[in-house]
Amino acid sequence: MGNRFDDRPIGEHDWHSREYVDNWIERDVTRDNVRRPLLQQMLTVASFAPEAEINVLDIGAGYGLVSEQVLRIFPHARLTLQDYSAPMFEHARSRLRLHRNQISYVLSDLRDPGWTGELQAPFDLIVSGLAIHNLREQFLIQACYRSIYELLRPTGIFLDYDLFGLVEGGAATHRGWLHTAGFEITECTWQEPPLAIIAAWVKNA
Repeated sequence: MGNRFDDRPIGEHDWHSREYVDNWIERDVTRDNVRRPLLQQMLTVASFAPEAEINVLDIGAGYGLVSEQVLRIFPHARLTLQDYSAPMFEHARSRLRLHRNQISYVLSDLRDPGWTGELQAPFDLIVSGLAIHNLREQFLIQACYRSIYELLRPTGIFLDYDLFGLVEGGAATHRGWLHTAGFEITECTWQEPPLAIIAAWVKNA
């Protein structure tokens, strides 16, 4: 997960440096206890049975906090973590080691149009936490939303906890982009600007 995405441009972070990532996580984990209840609340929107063997993708998974919550609620899920920082994945592997047989890791950059190439789609559920806003540019975020739509099953859902308030219109603007990407239904399930949780369904059930 990463509120590794603060107000600094991406070029001012060095996510490929083990030392930099270690120091950043040491500070960031102090907020995990605040985020866990929000992530659990977010995941209750996904109407899968707890025992379901769903296929889940965590976008910008970082050190694995969102994935950890997914596995607490859906312990039989098959989970793919996507990020572009190998040092982040070292921490995620440690955090999620008890579930290693259910997990795969894909290194890719969301700014690269081919970032989905190694993913084993389709997915039942795609989640993300404090990651996609780091793309900054509207066209990159919209392209990411289109890719997410294409990765989901017709019965799939996308759940995103993020800093939507960084653009004019906040969560409402992002919901509009999601509809443009193809999602039939979107809902803002929690909001404390600039933070919010958005759920997006591929099809209207």
